[in-house]
Amino acid sequence: MNNPWSTLSSHEVYNNNWIQVEEHQIINPAGGKGIYGKIHFKNKAIGIVALDENNNTWLVGQWRYPLNQWSWEIPEGGGPLDNEVLDSAKRELKEETGMIANHWTMIQRVHLSNSVSDEEGFIFLAEEVTQGENDLEETEADLKVWKLPFDDAVTMVLDGKITDSLSVMGILKVARMKGL
Repeated sequence: MNNPWSTLSSHEVYNNNWIQVEEHQIINPAGGKGIYGKIHFKNKAIGIVALDENNNTWLVGQWRYPLNQWSWEIPEGGGPLDNEVLDSAKRELKEETGMIANHWTMIQRVHLSNSVSDEEGFIFLAEEVTQGENDLEETEADLKVWKLPFDDAVTMVLDGKITDSLSVMGILKVARMKGL
């Protein structure tokens, strides 16, 4: 498909270690002039659904500042754009839960709000897990780890108690893959 949008000019509005915000003067597909804001993410979004041999999983809970509320989620975080996503997934699982998995499957590649951002996400299934010590970052000081039956996590998604997009997609994908 050919791109029906034209960019007249662009300038940076904001920049930090995680995101860059740009404003673009554009001509839209109907020929009208306008502006378009774009958020460029400097990391890939990484999410991990960990399952043990008894179909238990692990959620992590923390206060999400942008939402001003507590959120239960699968272990997740950011992976540098130039790193292998599997390496980032292994690091995030260990960092947040202390767990190491022997078997990894990338189950989904996603774009997370593609009307305003270029953020790309990757969701993994981690199996044959063993417990170790976590290594939390400063922003994760309030993080709680919860082991629960995978069916309970599916119910939490269906009841709207888990709203994080990587978590919803990952949990439902694993449920479908495993017939749970």
